[in-house]
Amino acid sequence: MTDLTEPGYNAMKDMPPSPRLLSRLLDQEDLNFLLTNRLPRALLTRFMGWFSKIEQPLVTQLSIAVWRRFADLDLSEAKEQTFRSMHACFTRALRDGARPINADPEILSSPCDAIIGACGPIDGTTVLQAKGAPYPLLDLLGDEDLVAHYRRGSYVTLRLKSSMYHRFHAPADLQVEHVTYISGDVWNVNPPALKRVERLYCKNERAVIRSRLHADGALLTLVPVAAILVASIRLHWLDVLLHLRYRGPNEIPTRANFRKGEEMGWFEHGSTIIAFIPEGYRLCPEIRPGHVIRMGEALLHRMAPG
Repeated sequence: MTDLTEPGYNAMKDMPPSPRLLSRLLDQEDLNFLLTNRLPRALLTRFMGWFSKIEQPLVTQLSIAVWRRFADLDLSEAKEQTFRSMHACFTRALRDGARPINADPEILSSPCDAIIGACGPIDGTTVLQAKGAPYPLLDLLGDEDLVAHYRRGSYVTLRLKSSMYHRFHAPADLQVEHVTYISGDVWNVNPPALKRVERLYCKNERAVIRSRLHADGALLTLVPVAAILVASIRLHWLDVLLHLRYRGPNEIPTRANFRKGEEMGWFEHGSTIIAFIPEGYRLCPEIRPGHVIRMGEALLHRMAPG
């Protein structure tokens, strides 16, 4: 969902009066939360899934034009400049070379374009959703052994705005071992909602993707979390689309190898990925809440032994 409260939203000055007035209204957090969360979320999400796939040039052009009015949508890096539907625009590929991948083998690169949210060392069995709002890892991951594995590790929350590049990629050479699909709600994941909805990530639909790094065998877990207007996650190594109507299986053993920077899947709109890495890795110095990162840039680094 477009987050008009995002710092750095610069398009407002170029808007005609009516959209500018609406943007100012939406800048009030309480109203933003009301409009984007107190709606029939599942129904609206299903409608957007249907509407975004309409392949009619006029509908597509008008929809993208409206989208650009209320978001900092930049299509200059897109491989294609015309789209058959809004869905094709949401899931657009980028031109070659638009996202250089950090080649240092000691670095785990960001799997996606994102705004950094809560991040840092894991405090036993809890992490932060937002400042002053912890949530239990067990509620998010649903696996006690996995929670124990990350007890002294690190985590980072990567939030994708609707206007961002929506595909996600392997942070390192790795093998995906298992996917757990957890059905749930579709709360918005913007800052007003994160402040107001306790354990929001634990309530929303999500996939828990466990993978082994080829370099040292470390267990990296990525958790794509769906949200309002999203609720659809495409993982390229599975022949199913994970969404609100998916009925199982929920536990999906798999064996899929990816090279660093290789595309793993996409969201059908903006959302969030939470990454977990065990002891031995730390966040790169510039990684802090509010920092904007691009896919392929340095996210975590492996610590020297001892």
